[in-house]
Amino acid sequence: MATLDGKVVLITGTAGGQGRVAAQVFTREGARVVGTDIQATANDETVALVRRAGGEMTGLAPVDLTDPDQARRVVEDAVAAYGGLDVVYNNAAVQRFGPLPDFSVDDWRTTVAGELDIPYFVSKFAWPHLVRRGGGVIINIASMAGMVAGAVPPMVGHSAANAGVIGMTRQLALEGAPHGIRAVAISPGPVLTPASDRDLGDNRAARDAITAKTLLKRFARPEEIVELAAFLASDRASYITGANYPVDGGATAW
Repeated sequence: MATLDGKVVLITGTAGGQGRVAAQVFTREGARVVGTDIQATANDETVALVRRAGGEMTGLAPVDLTDPDQARRVVEDAVAAYGGLDVVYNNAAVQRFGPLPDFSVDDWRTTVAGELDIPYFVSKFAWPHLVRRGGGVIINIASMAGMVAGAVPPMVGHSAANAGVIGMTRQLALEGAPHGIRAVAISPGPVLTPASDRDLGDNRAARDAITAKTLLKRFARPEEIVELAAFLASDRASYITGANYPVDGGATAW
């Protein structure tokens, strides 16, 4: 028996990177997944990959989750797809980077909307469905930037928003416990995805600067984040709530 048999999981940001890997891992473990993203074509590719591997997935795209009305509708559509909702996996994020003097008000608002509003909206609208189900799990993907400052790249907005995600997770755990809802955050360090690989290109100095703080001196692979999420979503993690898990190659250890 797979660890997530019978679970209905809404995963945001499934067009690529960690979200695509999450859809593949969660369906491998028996979950039925609803995946959403603003990029429709790439999200459809994820659905096709999952189905070819024998998994069960429904795609909803394009959806702009910074719009609360669209976030509410996607949750309702996810519930309708498989008759309920057990797990919310808040993976989607939009961020900008830069030092405070050069970080515009628009940069700030875009980052806060893209990293803090999205998990708030999705969790808010999923909440009554989880209560109706008799409980469930909310997994918020934050960042080690919510725990420590970072020089490369400068990240005033990213740090603030992810500290907010970690704090919100604790509050959701507190409010959710009487309803059987667990809430957990995962704070990755640098993760090598197709997007980050494209952005960094052949810039070895930038790559080395990003990984210098890690003890393992490398980027994480998406599955190294997602496999933990799959465990936390399962009933094997039933005593875990309100926690934040750094998966950062040891970057926050010193």
